[in-house]
Amino acid sequence: MRRNMLNKLLLTLCLAALFGCKAKKQLVVRKADSTVTAKAVNPMLARLEAIRSKQTVFNTFSGRAKTKLTIDGKSNDVTLNIRIQHGKKIWVSITALLGIEVARAQITPDSVVVVNRLQRVYLKKPFSYINNYASRQVNYQTVESLLVGNAINELLSENGKIESAPGGGITITGNLNEIAYRLLVGIDSKVTQTSFANAPARQSLQVTNSQFIQADNKIIPSQINILSNVRDKSIEASLQYNRTEFNQPLEYPFSIPDGFEPAN
Repeated sequence: MRRNMLNKLLLTLCLAALFGCKAKKQLVVRKADSTVTAKAVNPMLARLEAIRSKQTVFNTFSGRAKTKLTIDGKSNDVTLNIRIQHGKKIWVSITALLGIEVARAQITPDSVVVVNRLQRVYLKKPFSYINNYASRQVNYQTVESLLVGNAINELLSENGKIESAPGGGITITGNLNEIAYRLLVGIDSKVTQTSFANAPARQSLQVTNSQFIQADNKIIPSQINILSNVRDKSIEASLQYNRTEFNQPLEYPFSIPDGFEPAN
């Protein structure tokens, strides 16, 4: 595999790790949110406030996930170890067969750095570099929200259009910075699907939460599927965690080893 293609693959694996999780814990039965009342003076505002009240709040998150990633029809299987310090950094270690680490990444609100141990090279870019692989509406806060199944705050706007959805849920649709969005929320006020589309730019992103579990008294997605299209790039990812923890002390070891060269 050519060096630049491998670098893109490793970066994409890191980015895919940012969007979802599954833990081996009992599935949660999704029930109607008791905080929503049909007698509310403004039902729309009541639904938005209910969604906000169900957001997962955390200081740190860690998890290990088996991930199947398909890039332009070619699939790869790896294990991802993820650590998050809320609002500050996301740390990802990628291991292949026999638990050998092949890459490590650190993402902050301002930057993304990936160390490719196989080719002894590194990539250091501003956060906006991620938009080559995900639509431009994705920022650091978006990544954290999608990781734990939260609604993206910018989408919980009174300017959006709320409609009933099958199963007692709702859909919220609208436009954010000229990009069409669609938020599908279940009867329990937890997000089932987030979609963005920018037809003129040939960009789209769809993140689907198909199951939920309780982890450390928090309700989070247990199965997340991602489909991202940016012009001629197509990425599909299916993530399944076998370990998740919230609010535990974490370390984020990261450095660029001596002798590593900048990637092409």
